[in-house]
Parts: sequence; C-alpha cells; structure tokens
Amino acid sequence: MRPFLLLASRAEDEAADDEYAAFLRLTGLEEGQLRRIRMEAGPLPPLDLDDYAGVLLGGGPFNSSDPLEQKSPTQHRVEAELRVLLDQVVPRDLPFFGACYGIGTLGVHQGGVVDRTYGEPVSCVPIELTPAGREDPVLAGLPEVFDALVGHKEACRVLPPSAVLLATSAACPVQMFRVGRNVYATQFHPELDVPGVVTRARVYQHAGYFPPAELEELIARLRTAVVSDPGRMLANFVARYA
Repeated sequence: MRPFLLLASRAEDEAADDEYAAFLRLTGLEEGQLRRIRMEAGPLPPLDLDDYAGVLLGGGPFNSSDPLEQKSPTQHRVEAELRVLLDQVVPRDLPFFGACYGIGTLGVHQGGVVDRTYGEPVSCVPIELTPAGREDPVLAGLPEVFDALVGHKEACRVLPPSAVLLATSAACPVQMFRVGRNVYATQFHPELDVPGVVTRARVYQHAGYFPPAELEELIARLRTAVVSDPGRMLANFVARYA
C-alpha cells in the first residue's frame, strides 16, 4: 500500500514524538507506512501527492488568526507551504485529515472566518455529531455524543461555504467539517488520550493556554477524563483510503 503523510509543526521533540506515536497507534500504521515531515524544521521538500494514500496534518503552536506582524518567519513559511498544498489537495479531493491546526488552515483556505471567538481551554468536552456527521463514513461507529480533548486559542467562527458541518459543541459550534468527499478537519484532537494531553500540558505550560501556576491543578482535572471514541475516526480514515 502507499504510505500516508503526516505533516507536523511542533518544535518540541517530546510533543512532536508523542504526537507521531499517537497517530501511529490509532491509525494502526507502521512507521514505514506513515511518513512524518516536521515543517517547522525546514522548507517542505517537493512532494508528489500521487505517492501517498492520504495526508494528515497535526496540531501545533501556530494560529491562523495571529496578526501578520506577530507571526514568525517560520510561521509565515509553514502557512504559505500549506496554502500551496491545499491548492492541490482540495481540487483533487485528495484524502486529507487536519487535527486542530488543520481546521484553522483549511477553514481560512476555504473562505471561512477563523478568530478567537470560540477558543476553548485545555479540557475534555462533549462533541455532538450533526445529521451529516452521523452519515459520514469516517465517523462510522462513533456515538452521537462523545468526549474529546480540546485546547485552542482560535476556532472557525463562520463555516466555509464549501464545507459540510459534521460535529459541534456547546462552546465551539464548528468542531469538525468536510470539504468535498474526502477532505476533513477537526477542532478537537482525535489523536489525544489522557496521557497525551498531560504530556502536552507540561510541554506547553508557558505557551498561553492556561496560567502556568495552575498546571498541576489542570493535570488533576484532566486525569479524571475518559476519552475512548475520537481515535476511531483516524482508524476509519486510514481504512477507507489505504
């Protein structure tokens, strides 16, 4: 089978490696079947998308809605490279799954409005599938309401005109959407379990997601969460397009 491609942008090795391990575990892919490129480390090499069964985009520290003057040269480069990539992915309806950062990137690319109206603290929240979500094959086997882990400063406030809303929540109306038949993005983190979110809380303690002094209190709350369903969509995605 052709491999899948994971595009990552986390500069911290601990968080980056934990993310890669989570995608491997939940998709059921071996390392040779999931090629990782860390975009923050250098320019994206030339890619022939025909070489891949699909593309996964992990989360990261960048926010699409950051003021232009506050974006680092690395962020500007990564955003430009992802725009060029999506210019190919969307017209071809190439299998694509973007987690968290993916919804901001794809949302902006497709003409949605991404801003800080619906940011969510690091937490476990109930996600509800829409009627379209209940019919989508990537969400097959998930309950209509399931718990997932979130933690984001921005979100999609206005759904792109090309998108179909698949999942929502009380505090963040756009939790997942699809463009075409095969291009997906989530606001929540389908790859995260409780140990994974604890790792990220420690790594990003000073990144502005929560008051740093509240780290241990936050971890204590997170450890009570039960998150077992979201990863199924990654397995479904790979099974559908492998």
